[in-house]
Order: sequence, then C-alpha cells, then structure tokens
Amino acid sequence: MRYVLFFVAFLSIGSAGAQQEPSASPIPNAESEKGSILLTVFLRHDQSKPLDEINSELRKQGYYKAFPPPGIEVVSWYVMMGIGQVITLRVPAERLREVNVALEKTAWGGYRTEFYPTYDYKAIGEAEHANSQ
Repeated sequence: MRYVLFFVAFLSIGSAGAQQEPSASPIPNAESEKGSILLTVFLRHDQSKPLDEINSELRKQGYYKAFPPPGIEVVSWYVMMGIGQVITLRVPAERLREVNVALEKTAWGGYRTEFYPTYDYKAIGEAEHANSQ
C-alpha cells in the first residue's frame, strides 16, 4: 500500500523540466551537470495530534524558518489529504545533509519524514505514450 501511495503521489507531482531519453551517446541532464538531485520528501502527519497542535510544535521548533534551507529550490509542494505534505526539492549533492538535518531538528514530532531520490520522467513518459498511439 505504501508503494502504491508513493506511485500515485509521484504521478501527481508533475514535471521539474524536460529530460531527454537516453541514446547511444548519452546527454547528461541538467541535474547531473549542476551536481544536484531531485529529492521528494513525504512529511506524514502525526494523526494522533490535531493540526493546530502540529503547527504549534513546528513553530516552536523553528520549522518555518529552517525549511527549506536558503538556496534550496522547491520544485513542488503539495498537501496530500490523509497523508501530509509531499515536497520535491532540487538539492545540490553537497547540501543533502543540510536538508536532512533541517528536517530532523524542526519537523520531527509534527511529521514522520520519508525521503525518495527522484528524477523527472514526464517528457519520456509522454513521448512513449505518444509513440504508442
């Protein structure tokens, strides 16, 4: 069930930019050229607490000031009803730990965190669909 929810969320996130299909001479995508990755973060609500209590705890812990860290690009940020928040970030590889620590210090207690390395497949998927028609 967890993987089904991830797949549904992944499909709903959308595109961060076009990516070309691999060929005989692979062309690096923009993320690898810049040394960055896409990171999808699930912030699952602690359903034993009402929303006001969660938000109060997050404010007290400095979540809204610390996340996302300055200079980290937010590609998408959705609320998935019954789950929590789904955020896709573009993160320079050398700053991955900084993103993790920001969440560990400020989001835990209000959310349970999950991290998924992500890549943009929209252009490839759409091309495959169009070619099969």
